[in-house]
Amino acid sequence: MFNVFRRKPKRVLVLGLDCASPDLIFNQFKADLPTFSRLMSAGTWGELESSIPCITVPAWSSMLSSRDPGVLGVYGFRNRTDYSYKELGVANGDAIKVKRLWDYLPDKTSIILNVPQTFPARPLNGAMVTDFLTPNLDSAFTYPAALKTEVLRVVPEYAFDVKNFRTNDKERLLRDLYAMTEKQMKLVKHLLTVRDWDFFMHVNIGVDRVHHGFWRYHDPLHRLYTPGNPFEHVIRDYYKLMDTFAAELIAAAGDDTLILIVSDHGVARMDGGICINEWLWRNGWLTLKTPPPAGQITRFDDADIDWSQTKAWASGGYYGRVFLNVAGREPHGIIPAADYESVRDDLAAAIRSIPGDQGQPLNHQIYKPAEIYQQVNGIAPDLMVYFGELHWRAVGSFGHGQHFTLENDTGPDDANHAPQGMFILVDPSKRGRGEVRGHQLMDIAPTLLTRMGIKPPAEMQGSII
Repeated sequence: MFNVFRRKPKRVLVLGLDCASPDLIFNQFKADLPTFSRLMSAGTWGELESSIPCITVPAWSSMLSSRDPGVLGVYGFRNRTDYSYKELGVANGDAIKVKRLWDYLPDKTSIILNVPQTFPARPLNGAMVTDFLTPNLDSAFTYPAALKTEVLRVVPEYAFDVKNFRTNDKERLLRDLYAMTEKQMKLVKHLLTVRDWDFFMHVNIGVDRVHHGFWRYHDPLHRLYTPGNPFEHVIRDYYKLMDTFAAELIAAAGDDTLILIVSDHGVARMDGGICINEWLWRNGWLTLKTPPPAGQITRFDDADIDWSQTKAWASGGYYGRVFLNVAGREPHGIIPAADYESVRDDLAAAIRSIPGDQGQPLNHQIYKPAEIYQQVNGIAPDLMVYFGELHWRAVGSFGHGQHFTLENDTGPDDANHAPQGMFILVDPSKRGRGEVRGHQLMDIAPTLLTRMGIKPPAEMQGSII
C-alpha cells in the first residue's frame, strides 16, 4: 500500500485532522496507528507550527493560502467589523479574499470537503461541500449547486459538525460524534471513488471535538482526571478510527498518489480561565456603570459599560483579544493617539503579571499584530494574549468574583489548543526524509504546488518542505 515509486505523483490526497496532536500520533498512540506509522516510515514528517492565533479559523486558511492571519485580516472565529463596540462578526468563507490552494489549480480537478472557511461554497474546477460553519442543509453548501442532491441521496441527514459539543452529557456527545463522522466518511469515500480528481481534500473536525469533550478523561495531568474512568480510551479510539479511515482512502486513491496527513494546531489541557474583562474592571482599565452581582454571570455584550471611562476591554475565547479605547478611532475613545504605544506597553506588562488560581506565576505570551504579521488587514486586536501557555483560556464575561475561573463560561470544555500541529507527507516521486523540524503551516501550500509541478506564486509566505 505504501510502495514508493520514483515518478511524479498523478494526484494529491490531503486528510486534514483538526487539532490532531503530534505527541499522540508520533508517540503515545503510535503502536495503535499502523497506517500513520507506515506513512511515517515511508515519508517526511514532523511538527508543524501553527498560525497565531492557533485556532481552526484562521489556521486552515493560512495553511492553504500561505498567507498569515494579518494578511488575511482574520484573527479568530469572531472579528471586529468596525471600530464600534458591537458584537464581533463571524468569519466564514466570505472573509477570505485571497486565493487558496485549489484556486491555483484551474487546469486540475479539485474536490474540497469540509475545509474550514469554505461556506458559502464558491465556484472552482471541481466540487465542494462546505465546512462546520454551514448553518443547515437548506443553505448553499455545495458547488455546483446540483451536488447537493447527490450528497443528500448518499447521506440523507448529512452533518457538518457535532451540535452542542460543550456538554456534560458525554454519552450523547459520543453518539453524535460518531454519527457525524460516519456520515462524513461515507460521503468522502463516495466522492473519492465515483468522481475524477487531481486534488482531493477533506478536513475532519471530530478530532477537535473529541479533545474538547473528553480530554479530562484521557490526560493524567488534567485536574479532573480519574484513573479507570469509562471514557479513558475515547480519544485513543477516535484516533484509531482516523487511522483506519486514512488506510481506506489511500487504498482507493492508488499508489501513484501523494498523501498528506496534516493538522492545523495541537491540543493542550485546560487548567482554567482568566476572566480578562473582570480583571480589567478590577484593575481600573474598564468601568461598569452597574457592576453585576458576584455569582451572576453576565455576558460582555449584556454588561453596562461606561465607555467614557474605559481604556480597554477584551474578547474571550481560546486566546485573549484585547482592544484599546483610542480617541479618534473608537466612538468614545479616551486614550490619546500619541499615548497609544505607551499605554499598550503598560497594559501588556500588567497582563503579563496576572497569576493563576493559587497565586502562581503563569507564562503569558503577548503579541502585537504588527510585530508578527507581514501586513495587518481588517481590525486586529491591539494585544493578543496566550494565557498560561494556552493551559488557560480567556473568559470575557463578568460576575466571577475574581480574576480566574475553573469553569468555562460557554459550557464544559476540557482542552485548549497548542501551537504545534503535525504533518506526514508521502510522495511517490521522492524518497522520504523522516522526521524534519522547523516547518510552519504556511509551508504546506507551496510544497503541494511544487510537488504538482506548479511554481508557487511570489506572494506565498511559506517555504517548500
